[in-house]
Amino acid sequence: MKKNIYQPVKAVIEEIIEETATIKTFRIRPEVEFSFATGQFIEVTVPGVGEAPFTPSSDPGVKDRLDLTIMKAGEVTSKLHSMGKGGLLGIRGPYGKGYPLDQFKGKDILIVGGGVGLAPLRSLLFSLFSGLDQYNKVVLRYGARSPADIVYKALLPEWAKQDKVDLLTSVDVGDAGWQGNVGLVTTILGAAPVDFASAIGIVCGPPIMMKFVTLKLLDLGFKPCDIYLSMEKSMSCGLGKCGHCRIGKYYACKDGPVFTYEQLKDIHDIWD
Repeated sequence: MKKNIYQPVKAVIEEIIEETATIKTFRIRPEVEFSFATGQFIEVTVPGVGEAPFTPSSDPGVKDRLDLTIMKAGEVTSKLHSMGKGGLLGIRGPYGKGYPLDQFKGKDILIVGGGVGLAPLRSLLFSLFSGLDQYNKVVLRYGARSPADIVYKALLPEWAKQDKVDLLTSVDVGDAGWQGNVGLVTTILGAAPVDFASAIGIVCGPPIMMKFVTLKLLDLGFKPCDIYLSMEKSMSCGLGKCGHCRIGKYYACKDGPVFTYEQLKDIHDIWD
């Protein structure tokens, strides 16, 4: 029988991890195995409220559960944040196109995340970590507003211990206990140990952050075709029906959400 792309699969919340004051990671278990490729997204239904698109933050190799790292920002996410263990959700998908990992093999990979934008990148990192011997190196640069706004605080030190992984974090505003870099994430890109002319750049975060990181990468020598952007901001239905996520001739939900800058660079106001 052909799969009904409109029919959600039931899922139960098994664990909730408070990342920051406004961001939680929900570990959910679908009633059947659920597969996705890193960079793809799903639609999450909160019964009685509505649904919204999210990119899983978990390892695509794990089929019996999903992690969703979600910021409290609107009606659906507020209701989700009020739910506890045992809460019932619906999920449908996966949708869209993810990261072309085969094209990254043998190269330096510079990943730049901002705020909760590290959530979709977490899934990518798990995929890269499972086959690190296939890549030259993985360099992660992550920026947050303050130390209190950093997500995955317990995981970052573990990631930094991986062979071939170089990790550095920056905050816009430090505190008394912060000993790392203070400044926008762009301030820690120039010294990244990668070959800018041949490396892959991957960016995910708030639109304004993505704009200035992309400009910085171009200034450093990255080719537009080697800069990958996760353009998720305006997605809604997930099926290319509502038109909310139109980017020029593209639909983020069907043609993305992962695009190269080469695809988008001539489109007006892609960061709005």
